Amino acid sequence: MSNEHSVVIVGAGFSGIGMAARLRAMGVEDFVVLDRGNDLGGTWRDNSYPGASCDVPSNLYSFSFALNPEWSRAFSSQSEIWDYMRGCVDRFDVGAFLRFGRAVEEARWDDASARWVIRATGGEEYTAPVLVWATGSLSEPSIPDFPGLDAFRGKVFHSARWEHGFDLTGKRVCVVGTGASAVQFVPQIAPVVEHLYLHQRTPPFVVPRRDRAVSGLRKLAYRRAPWLQRLSRLRIYAMFEALLSVFVGGGERRKAAVRKTALDHLARQVPDEALRERLVPHYEPGCKRLLLSDDYSPSLTRPNVEVVESPVASFTAHEVVGQDGIARPVDVVIMGTGFEAAEPPYAEHIVGRDGVRLAELWKANGVEAYAGSTVAGFPNLFLMIGPNSTLAHNSMIYMIESHINYIASALSFLQRPGVRVVEVKPAVQRRYNERLQARLAHSVWVDGGCASWYLDHRGRNTTLWPDHTWKFRRLTRRFHPGEYTVRA
Repeated sequence: MSNEHSVVIVGAGFSGIGMAARLRAMGVEDFVVLDRGNDLGGTWRDNSYPGASCDVPSNLYSFSFALNPEWSRAFSSQSEIWDYMRGCVDRFDVGAFLRFGRAVEEARWDDASARWVIRATGGEEYTAPVLVWATGSLSEPSIPDFPGLDAFRGKVFHSARWEHGFDLTGKRVCVVGTGASAVQFVPQIAPVVEHLYLHQRTPPFVVPRRDRAVSGLRKLAYRRAPWLQRLSRLRIYAMFEALLSVFVGGGERRKAAVRKTALDHLARQVPDEALRERLVPHYEPGCKRLLLSDDYSPSLTRPNVEVVESPVASFTAHEVVGQDGIARPVDVVIMGTGFEAAEPPYAEHIVGRDGVRLAELWKANGVEAYAGSTVAGFPNLFLMIGPNSTLAHNSMIYMIESHINYIASALSFLQRPGVRVVEVKPAVQRRYNERLQARLAHSVWVDGGCASWYLDHRGRNTTLWPDHTWKFRRLTRRFHPGEYTVRA
């Protein structure tokens, strides 16, 4: 079965849905969105663990072109964000373009026909001159290869593949990891399990969340005066944007303020001095993701919760063994170990000009792209939220919309007579990434005293954008043909 389209989009999360909405607004109707799941949503479909919610306020974590005056809380839950995404699909009438259960096995560029040939599960084949890869960097769970894990006879699952049909009541549970997911689900499961061992390599900086219900009066005001909601978005955006100096640029006073806020928050919530000392980070604020929570630290004071400072070393049939040599009996292992972000597994599936596989190129030269979107040797390929376009200090939806603008501008250029193929020039890509890495070298993510999922195996930050987001918006405002090799 062959399907010819003008654009194939891979991924039906925020990026794919937003791109589909823009294509329809441009009058493009012959496109398709492929997704390996059985429903839309991407990250917000997969991460349905107890307590899953956004750590960016709802008014900003949404499309600027699809305001939602009905958010129930300042920070939306997973289910409410998922509902919002479904509403966007209906609002922009893109449901007919979505194809579920289509995991892309390979996307290969055919130079002779100037087409991408996309082979999906089930033997389906799609062809298109333009491929938009919109799976993002937080789609493949990272599960460490612990010795003995295969032999463990209890239940094992990752937080992004939560086993909702499995009852944790009365179980002895090992949680591996203390990142953004664990901070949300640990308080939810701690009251029902018999015992919870929280294996912690390094404690996170946790600052107050200050979530609250949105009043009916505020919702009414947003419905009747959308500019008020836009003003709220602007205020939140400016507040988060001001955090950049914590990460890049030597904002020592702001960094000290973040540290004090987190430690004061911890002191209020954990009266036990010995436990509190185990929860104090010994690295610079921002080196790992800053986390927002009002119930994580209190949950660790429960008598059935044990913070294990020793990382996991191995497993036996019924035990988790720490690097401290102690074997602890458990029934369930929950991996709160994040995602393969710094070296994205999706690169294995993309084959560019001359048969070069993106994963092999990135393994040899390092993970990089131009403007987080285009890669030399891969014509008419546009990544959404590709290398160095994730954020640590503001809303990812802002970055997604920036890429939507850039790709839409490129597509308009490709519609010109005599233009069929665009490919970023290697020198342009190289200069861009040299400047990017030079700025990152002086960031807290690289020299802040920790190891994080932002870094690849070489210690390079291939994940984050290290500057103001408005600069990324300016960079991607329009497609510049002079930076590309253009051919008919």
